[in-house]
Amino acid sequence: QVQLVESGGALVQPGGSLRLSCAASGSILSIDAMGWYRQAPGKQRELVAGITSGGMTNYASAVKGRFTISRDNAKNTVYLQMDSLKPEDTAVYYCNADILTTDWRRLGSWGQGTQVTVSS
Repeated sequence: QVQLVESGGALVQPGGSLRLSCAASGSILSIDAMGWYRQAPGKQRELVAGITSGGMTNYASAVKGRFTISRDNAKNTVYLQMDSLKPEDTAVYYCNADILTTDWRRLGSWGQGTQVTVSS
């Protein structure tokens, strides 16, 4: 069994910063790509940023230059540093990981989500 647990969501003022964390645990053999998605009320879930095990990154155009994704492979953890936050960044942020389990099953796992609210 595999679990992803996000943390770091909060209420922040426009222009502020937050750092989200997502730790994977359980019967993990390896993790390939990891990413952050978000879903605002009434909208579809969208990719925010992704990172491969080798450190290659990809960002949505709306967050490029403001958000930075990183990971610690030894800790099975991915981070999202969010700077210059805007009200339109308000959403539930979800972590996703492409995981190979110890019994050689490949899982696309999701966390439970963490709320980010940008408001004055």
